[in-house]
Amino acid sequence: MNDPLDDPQERGVIEQPIRRHRNGSIDTTTDLVGQEWPVALVFNGISHAVMMCTPCDLEAFAVGFAISEGIVERGSDIRDIEVTLHREGVTMPYAQVELTVVQQAFMALKERRRALAGRTGCGVCGIESIDLLDLSPETVPDTGFLTRLAPDAIARAASELPSHQALTRVTGGLHAAAWCDAEGAISLAFEDVGRHNALDKLIGRLVLDRIDTKDGFVFLSSRASYELVRKAARVGIPMVATISAPSSLAIAIARQAGIRLVSFCRETSYVEYGQTD
Repeated sequence: MNDPLDDPQERGVIEQPIRRHRNGSIDTTTDLVGQEWPVALVFNGISHAVMMCTPCDLEAFAVGFAISEGIVERGSDIRDIEVTLHREGVTMPYAQVELTVVQQAFMALKERRRALAGRTGCGVCGIESIDLLDLSPETVPDTGFLTRLAPDAIARAASELPSHQALTRVTGGLHAAAWCDAEGAISLAFEDVGRHNALDKLIGRLVLDRIDTKDGFVFLSSRASYELVRKAARVGIPMVATISAPSSLAIAIARQAGIRLVSFCRETSYVEYGQTD
């Protein structure tokens, strides 16, 4: 696995001067901090959202966002993507991702445009009314994946995830989303300051590489929120595993979609929030 820190153009971290206080002494040195940039998502020339995220894997992020937010139904609805990094912005560095989508998707987007600026930690900030809250997930079809899941798959994923978190190792402050097979082996992992963004990056890469989203599960280094489960349902992912706790709405959405939700995942244990009947 390539270390993202090897590429200075797409590091995801920045060096900052610090003073470390320890046991009464002060050490002046430098530290690595996770980057957080505004990223403007532009569809057919119209700005739709400004997200705060780590400025790497932005093509995958934009594709994942477009699909998981229901802007497009499939990867083929996106005709072109152009990523531009503005490292010397007027007030701060920023990025812009321009997507060209099919006319049908663009017309639907214009009808329901809403302000989404800065949605790093909250999945529904900026919607105009409760009526716009999408609590009716797609039903994930049963393809038999869960019956093929190895008994120790979750334990293996929990064990492997730290080795895929290069940015977290040096900053201690990013989320990760990983793609695992039925044995729990991790084949893809993405990091970001926002847990939603990390999952969007993963979904985008799955779509771009035409990987079957019904033949694996997501392992997240965060809690299980409503929107994370909702995003998984939109692309047909049969299981979501998280290190931290789920919310009540995440559990409800998982049950409604037919997604197996497991949280507090460790190498020796996990808690399943499944159907009650």
